[in-house]
Amino acid sequence: MAGARKNAPPREEVLAAAMRMIAERGLEQLTMAGLGREVGMSSGHLLYYFHSKDELLLQTLEWSEGRLGAERGRLLTRTATARDRLDAYIDLYVPDGHRDPHWTLWLEVWNRSQNADDQARDRQAAIEGVWHRDLVALIAEGVSRGEFRPVDPDRFAARLRALLDGFSIHVAIGLRGTDRAQVLGHVREFVAEGLLADA
Repeated sequence: MAGARKNAPPREEVLAAAMRMIAERGLEQLTMAGLGREVGMSSGHLLYYFHSKDELLLQTLEWSEGRLGAERGRLLTRTATARDRLDAYIDLYVPDGHRDPHWTLWLEVWNRSQNADDQARDRQAAIEGVWHRDLVALIAEGVSRGEFRPVDPDRFAARLRALLDGFSIHVAIGLRGTDRAQVLGHVREFVAEGLLADA
C-alpha cells in the first residue's frame, strides 16, 4: 500500500481527470472504477483519498472553481469600465451550453447537498460566497464612479445572481427554447433597466 501511495498521481491530476471525464462522457459515466482506470489507481485507492464519491465531486468542483476564480479575477481587475467587466462576469457565469461540464458538476453537488454534513455545506457556501462578493464589489465600484445607478450593491447582486442561476440551469440542462444567446440577452436587458445610469 505504501508503494501504491508513493506512485499515486497528484491530487490535481485526479481532479482534472474527473473533470475531463465529465466533459467527455457525462457525469453518469464518472465512476470510481472508471476514474481509477483513467489515472492508474484502483477504486479502493481513490476511496482511501476521497472517502466517498460525494467528496470527490465536491473537491472536483472546488478545483474547477479555483480555475474559474483565477479567470474571474483576471477579468475583474483589468483596465475597463465597470459595465464591460460586468459583461465579462456574466459571460463567465453563464454555461457554454447544454451539458456544460462545470455546471453539470455544480448541479450534481448541490443536488447531493440535501444530505451533506455541515462542513460540506459550508464549503459549498464558500464557493457561492466568492462569486457574490466579487459581484457586490464590482457593482459598488460602478455606483461610486457614476456608471451605475445608486442601487444597494448587495441587494442588486443577490437578484442578479438569482436570475443568472435560474437561466443558467435552463441552459445547462438543455431546456428547449432556452439557449445561451437568449439568456445573455435577457440578463443584459435586466442590467440595462435596473443598473445603467444612462438607461
